[in-house]
Amino acid sequence: MTEFHKTQRAMRTMRTTAMARGVIALLDIGTSKVSCLVLRFENPEAANDVVTPLFQQSAMRVIGAKTIASQGVRYGEIDAMAETERAIRTAVQAAQKMANTRVDHVIACFAGGEPRSYGLAGEVDVAGSHVEEQDVARVLAACDMPDIGWGREVLHAHPVNFALDHRSGLSDPRGHVGAKLATDMHMLTVDAASVQNIITCIRRCDLELAGIASSAYVAGLSALVEDEQELGAACIDMGGGATGVSIFLKKHMIFADTVRMGGDTVTRDISAGLQVPMALAERIKTFHGGVHATGMDDREMIELSANSGDWEKDRRQISRTELIGIMRPRVEEILEEVRASLDVAGFDLLPSQQIVLTGGASQIPGLDMLAAKILGQNVRLGRPMRVQGMPEAMRGPGFAAMVGLALFAACPQDEWWDFEIPLERMGGRSFKRAIRWFRDNW
Repeated sequence: MTEFHKTQRAMRTMRTTAMARGVIALLDIGTSKVSCLVLRFENPEAANDVVTPLFQQSAMRVIGAKTIASQGVRYGEIDAMAETERAIRTAVQAAQKMANTRVDHVIACFAGGEPRSYGLAGEVDVAGSHVEEQDVARVLAACDMPDIGWGREVLHAHPVNFALDHRSGLSDPRGHVGAKLATDMHMLTVDAASVQNIITCIRRCDLELAGIASSAYVAGLSALVEDEQELGAACIDMGGGATGVSIFLKKHMIFADTVRMGGDTVTRDISAGLQVPMALAERIKTFHGGVHATGMDDREMIELSANSGDWEKDRRQISRTELIGIMRPRVEEILEEVRASLDVAGFDLLPSQQIVLTGGASQIPGLDMLAAKILGQNVRLGRPMRVQGMPEAMRGPGFAAMVGLALFAACPQDEWWDFEIPLERMGGRSFKRAIRWFRDNW
């Protein structure tokens, strides 16, 4: 077991401690914004046993919230440590002040780290007459471990399916009678330096990290409805600096990836194309942006009011058609990259082809129609499920990962390091086409 696996196990212990106190902070470290929520759990003892979405929503309440502009983050990864630390401190302190309580433990999510997915399989004989905790630990240890490469860490290692004497589809085999236990596991690896930078930055803010998750994973938890998670669906979380791709089947994530482009990439194109500052480009994108031009857009003029000192340049006007002409090619490029990621995973082999768009950049008008052309017909815009006490300003698609992180905090899925693994390592093969493999084996 690597040092980071031990760290993950220690994080779970910290989460249990924080849950016992009933209060924990959540942190979404994004390229365009840093958000912090302070959650209070009404019945923390039950949170480890009950895992229904209805319970998750009723068990927790937001008592503090703050979102500020991000500093020092690029492509979902920390670029400037001091600036990111300052942004995190500001967000956490403001959320604590609103909650009127001090919080020592945080659970964080991030979009970068170049995630890679693997499908693993293992099989063992059950030691006794029925499956016990140690049998689950042994079957997880028996999984083939791929060569993930130097400088990579396992961020998530979920057992997504168990089979007992050829009875497949078990979510938890403990207590079941049987002789041979097999498992399928999804493993997500990320760049080790990206994770260590986040851990270091949070510790420099005098906080303890009680958990860390991929934004693509937690966005899928909140934006996909239960049927979509069961039958198979992809969640496309379009953030500022990165676009997360996660695929769910049988209520488990079985694939994740990140495209290193997002809403900020579109903003930079507008800034360069119109020769205006980034802040003005963002405002123009928000109020006038789109990806489908009509005859009316030729007549809709947008004032480019600036303060450069050149009167003619500061009073320029452009038509909305020109703006769409700048935005559409970049949005198409992002969606084409997402399509390539889905193709690598074998998404077209799933029984359901549902695609859900979420994240701040998903709010560009006409994006769902363009995505339907590039990604497939079954595209809808997703909003995160509601959490008690969440401010109205934080209930939109831009906060899907934040809400998913709350669900993840309330009821985290079992991971490899939650069990006392009897072996030091897992044994050698990877499955590049994760979805095809999961579909054929379930």
